[in-house]
Amino acid sequence: MRTNDVQGPTAAELDGAQPAQAPAESGTPTDLRAAGLRAMRTALPGVFPEGDIDLRDGRLGEDLVEIGLTSVWGALWGREGLGSRDRSLVTLGVLIALGAEAELKTHVRIALTNGVTKDEIAEVIYHAAGYAGFPRATAARTAAREALGE
Repeated sequence: MRTNDVQGPTAAELDGAQPAQAPAESGTPTDLRAAGLRAMRTALPGVFPEGDIDLRDGRLGEDLVEIGLTSVWGALWGREGLGSRDRSLVTLGVLIALGAEAELKTHVRIALTNGVTKDEIAEVIYHAAGYAGFPRATAARTAAREALGE
């Protein structure tokens, strides 16, 4: 540790040497894709068939799904630091704050799969009202009701 736990450049870095890099969570894009497919299949059981699948549709922006598969599902949902239930709670809060109702509908269903109860989903919405505002919370409530068929 350095004085006062403040980290600045090391002498080697000041001399132009490259700092040591932390190892990647998953080694290759193929590893991240496989981890992403596992995470998506777990979160959305029965939606994606087994084996390697092509998620591209041949239309504008078709790579966006693949980017999400590796960078969100593989690199984030595939991490070990939080369980899937906790990740769902965090994701619901973030999507509410962003006003991303379409994505919120999917993640409400994912949250249920991950063990979050309807009452806990309501509590996330209530809590988000204090931070993201009532319009976002009201829109989230509407989206959650639609996702739940209410």
